[in-house]
Amino acid sequence: MSHFAEIDENGIVLRVLVGNNTLPNEGQDWFEEHLGGTWVQTSYNTFGGQHLNGGTAFRKNFAAKGYTYDETRDAFYAPQPFPSWVLDEDTCLWQAPVEMPEDADSVAYDWDEDSQAWVAI
Repeated sequence: MSHFAEIDENGIVLRVLVGNNTLPNEGQDWFEEHLGGTWVQTSYNTFGGQHLNGGTAFRKNFAAKGYTYDETRDAFYAPQPFPSWVLDEDTCLWQAPVEMPEDADSVAYDWDEDSQAWVAI
């Protein structure tokens, strides 16, 4: 089974549905013919430009409602979480201007945009 994202005229993902792209006329073309709109295939196993099972990465990240499909990058990415964060071109993941503290595996942190710092919660 494959996943397909419906996108609007600005590349914003409206929804993601499961389809079958191994059978004739049951992939992207089927969605466009039967549901209308513009559809782009996405991979459930792709995150940050890496395939989670060692396969070939596909469109940088799995699409979700509200994500953007950037045709130039041929990639999906999440909405910008904070104004100070920058999109990493290699992964299409948002990066904070300050690295998360090294003890983040044992301490929970949240980003504080006003102080531009990670704050333990």
